[in-house]
Amino acid sequence: MIAASALCVLGVTGCSQIDKSLGRQQALVSFAPGASNAVRLQVRAACGKLPEVHPAPIAKGVPLSAALGNVVFQIDNASAADVARLQECLQKYPSVAGVDIQDSTDDS
Repeated sequence: MIAASALCVLGVTGCSQIDKSLGRQQALVSFAPGASNAVRLQVRAACGKLPEVHPAPIAKGVPLSAALGNVVFQIDNASAADVARLQECLQKYPSVAGVDIQDSTDDS
C-alpha cells in the first residue's frame, strides 16, 4: 500500500515536471556580423525589462563575445502581446538580424 502511494506521488511529480518543460519558450536573438558586445548588452538590458521577458544568464567561463553570440530571452509566460512588444523593442536596433521564437519541442 505504501509502495503504491509512493508510485502515485512520483508519477504526479514526474508529470508536472514534464508539463513544466513543455511550456518552456525562448526568443533567440541573432545579430549582424560586427555587432559589438556593447550593443548586444544594450539590447539585452533594454528589451529584458519588458513584462514576462527575462534575459537568460550570461554564460561564465567563456569569452564574453562567445557568451553573447546570441542573446536569449526566456518568455515562458509571455502572451502574444508580450512577444510582439519584444519584437518591437528588437526592431529599434539595426544590429539585430533576427529573432527566433523556440519552445522545448524545437530540435534546433
